[in-house]
Amino acid sequence: MKGQTYFQTKQQLIDLLCELVSVPSITGSSAEGEMAKFIHRKFLQLPYFRKHPSYAQLHDTEDGRFIVTAFVKGQKTNKTVILVNHHDVVGVEGYGIWKDAAFNPIELTKRFYGQRELVPFEVRQDLDRGEWLFGRGIMDMKSGMVTQMSLIERASNGEFEGNLLFLSVPDEEVSSIGMRSAVPVLLDLAKQHSFQYSLVLNGEPMFSRYPGDTRDYLYVGSIGKVLPGFFCYGKESHVGEPFAGLNANLLVSELTRALELNTDYCEVIEGEVSPPPTILSQGDLKKEYSTQTPNRALSLYNFLVMKKPMDKFVSSLLESAQQAAREVEKHYNNRAFHYGMMQSSTPRSVNVHVFTYEKLYKYGVDTYGKEHVDSLIKKVQHETSSLDHREQTTAILNELALLCKELSPMIILFFAPPYYPAVCTDDHPLVKKLVQILTKTGVEKYGIVFHKQLYFGGISDLSYVGLDHALETFLPLVHNMPLWKKGYDIPFSDLEQFKVPVFNLGPRGRDAHQWTERLDVNYSFGPLMDLLQMTIKECFK
Repeated sequence: MKGQTYFQTKQQLIDLLCELVSVPSITGSSAEGEMAKFIHRKFLQLPYFRKHPSYAQLHDTEDGRFIVTAFVKGQKTNKTVILVNHHDVVGVEGYGIWKDAAFNPIELTKRFYGQRELVPFEVRQDLDRGEWLFGRGIMDMKSGMVTQMSLIERASNGEFEGNLLFLSVPDEEVSSIGMRSAVPVLLDLAKQHSFQYSLVLNGEPMFSRYPGDTRDYLYVGSIGKVLPGFFCYGKESHVGEPFAGLNANLLVSELTRALELNTDYCEVIEGEVSPPPTILSQGDLKKEYSTQTPNRALSLYNFLVMKKPMDKFVSSLLESAQQAAREVEKHYNNRAFHYGMMQSSTPRSVNVHVFTYEKLYKYGVDTYGKEHVDSLIKKVQHETSSLDHREQTTAILNELALLCKELSPMIILFFAPPYYPAVCTDDHPLVKKLVQILTKTGVEKYGIVFHKQLYFGGISDLSYVGLDHALETFLPLVHNMPLWKKGYDIPFSDLEQFKVPVFNLGPRGRDAHQWTERLDVNYSFGPLMDLLQMTIKECFK
């Protein structure tokens, strides 16, 4: 490149990365909004954007955070590659005594190299080979952002024939309000500037698939994430009369026993296996100590999905819940029988009902009236507006279940935000071509063996690019999510229009979200930059 450059040399890239990491853009913090403004200002330093300032914009997500877009127009085609990244990071509590340096890569890296006896063996091995930088967000994913900013500068100097559009979003680490809000923005930009989207190229880092995995990956999709839960309503009693009631903790515990690490829910696609479900939270809803047994409890589970459609997924969850209900009944009735034998009394039996939030809501409407039920939910929303989506969901379920308590004991299946649809474009001709070229070039030019992975396992914003299933298949999710269109939604109709192939080619790093998070500088700001340019040029052919 001729003339002055800002984001091109290895040292310039390192300096930019350290600047970006120094902004502590933890999800939900004020710095997350400042991060977007910082990125925007950086682009306005480039001559191209000084000449075309409207091509670099901040888009308000209406909660104090911003999406950043910056595009450069090519001269020979309307084909457009979208470079997507996120600018939020997770917290730094895990850094312990080094927390003060978590956002200072130079200082933190000095500590790792200077106090090797304090760091894990695997980290010491990396320190002995190559050049590494440490810091929160340095791998996930501000290094990917740096590579994309560098590509935009190259585009502004006439490097590429087509259009290059940079997109940086907030909230990827929690609920992805950034990417969910970005899809309509991208559709509008396409209309305004006649963009023909050829590829959405993500810059997420390569994630290890198992402990000790050091292989390099090309991703042609992103795994889906679903957050189902079960609201359990038993029957309260005095602890001196436990068989007069049914402890909700027994219900929720049996559900967790049935679902935790249940490999029946794993999918196997071309040798790739989705991780089994695991519980994210569980507990009863008693707010104070008393000798009354808990009658309400709730659990939330993380499921990672690939091809399984939502209607079949819901059917499987209801089947598991029915089995758990029968196990609870068997356990309870057996214990009640033996207790009755001990004191010559007639035992009670229990019958646990299982149904969805949709059916609970319908029962409430049919029994108490739609106006009453909707007014109750609206009141709960107002009172819990400062809480997160999971807590708001719990509050709505609690009030509705209390209203319909005559149905207890019951287990209610529901969904809480966020939801990430699975996406995979392995069969797209351009994606196939990119995999072939990058695999060949990686070996021949750099001695790097790339492995194709159908689904990026770290969960990413690529989930909101297109839909792998028909729109109506998502109805079981929508109808059973208490917060749907009440503070959380996904622009499914826009996603249906935004059907673009996806690809992820990102930096090499280790230990995302851990205190040992680190970046392989030599690869990320060396071969990767060449491979990214090759990828983009291929898209414009």
